[in-house]
Amino acid sequence: MKKTMTSEERYRLMTEMPVSKLIPQMAVPTIISMLVTSIYNMADTFFVSQLNTSASAAVGIIFSLMAMIQAVGFTLGMGGGNFISRTLGTRDDEKAERIAATAFFTALFVGLLMTVSGLASLDKLVRLLGATETIAPYARDYARYILLGAPIMTGSFVMNNLLRSQGFAFYAMLGITSGGILNMLLDPIFIFGFRMGISGAALATVLSQCVSFAILFLQCSLRKGCIRLKFTRLTAKGWMYGEILHAGLPSLCRQGLASAASVALNVAANPFGDAAIAAMSIVTRYVMFVYSALLGFGQGFQPVCGFNFGAKRYDRVRESFYFCLKVAVLLLSTLGAVSFLGAEWIMTMFRREDAQVIAIGTWALRFQCLTMPFQAWIIMSNMLTQSIGYGFRASIVAAGRQGIFLLPALMTLPRIFGIRGLQLSQPVADLGTSVLAAVIVFGILRELKEKSAGMEHS
Repeated sequence: MKKTMTSEERYRLMTEMPVSKLIPQMAVPTIISMLVTSIYNMADTFFVSQLNTSASAAVGIIFSLMAMIQAVGFTLGMGGGNFISRTLGTRDDEKAERIAATAFFTALFVGLLMTVSGLASLDKLVRLLGATETIAPYARDYARYILLGAPIMTGSFVMNNLLRSQGFAFYAMLGITSGGILNMLLDPIFIFGFRMGISGAALATVLSQCVSFAILFLQCSLRKGCIRLKFTRLTAKGWMYGEILHAGLPSLCRQGLASAASVALNVAANPFGDAAIAAMSIVTRYVMFVYSALLGFGQGFQPVCGFNFGAKRYDRVRESFYFCLKVAVLLLSTLGAVSFLGAEWIMTMFRREDAQVIAIGTWALRFQCLTMPFQAWIIMSNMLTQSIGYGFRASIVAAGRQGIFLLPALMTLPRIFGIRGLQLSQPVADLGTSVLAAVIVFGILRELKEKSAGMEHS
């Protein structure tokens, strides 16, 4: 995928190469991108955790704010990217340019609004996100820099997805990994070397995001065969936003509800003290790291799925899904088993000085490891429905894990079972979501099979 392709070459590649070769080829760069992103998210958690428990908890508090920012970028990026994949499948390059420009410049504008509104009400914001009296000062210091970087972050997420949707996953990876590696290098320098504390971690994140943004923008602007981001192509019309949001709504549900769920988790953990908030924050970051490999693999699947759906190759859509599902179950089952056995060591690595954080986090992580194979089904089901434009059904699946099942679990289980209920809330939500996904996706697979049969007989 490193060489520049013509539109015709890209069309043949996406519709003719065996999916068992094409998807891994598309997925390797996105897997690397997702892993690096998760690693540098964990780097913030790791280095800040060396300060104290309250600072470690503050990273978890502001994670929900970062999830809101990511929700904007992923919604417009995934929505625009999936729309572009289907549009390129119909060979309408001019329309694809309009989609890309609209998604990108809208993301910058919304990110700027988040910066202005967030900084204007910073104290209220960190309280709303679940900060305690001891956590709030650290949370404010961390959030201030994150908010300043909101437009850069939203724009980067969009460009990353736009590049992937066109088959340029390798170049998208360059931008993401460069920023991620820089962040990991800057964290200890700013936190400990310059004695900036938690503010240093946030500043390192924002500067790294700026580097990623610059690299991604150059790829979009100079890469031959890539759709250019031209302001003159911005199409701020209802039908355009309708199509982008229809495809991006599942990402909004997934990321937006992830933010809401993170806030709910902090609030539910609040009665159990800073140690519980810190422990659940570390577990959340680690589990996201484990899932990032699968999300990267699935993002290699999405352009193949969307492109072939647009080209009416429904047989390849189904074949791609089943191939990815097998890989996903094997991957998460293996990682889940390893993480279950090493749970206590993992927690100790982050917060060696606090036995309470280790104890709470060890069992929370082990419970989530037990449901990781179910997550393979949930993630791939969500990506299938989103990629082919079944936005409403994809949104329901996306809402299951972070909203439909998790929020009620967080409101009830900790009250009944105490800290154990807090630790069990996410696994319970995962089980419920896997059943919901099965009901929805089996129907879609039947529809695709019928369409494929109809194409063969026509």
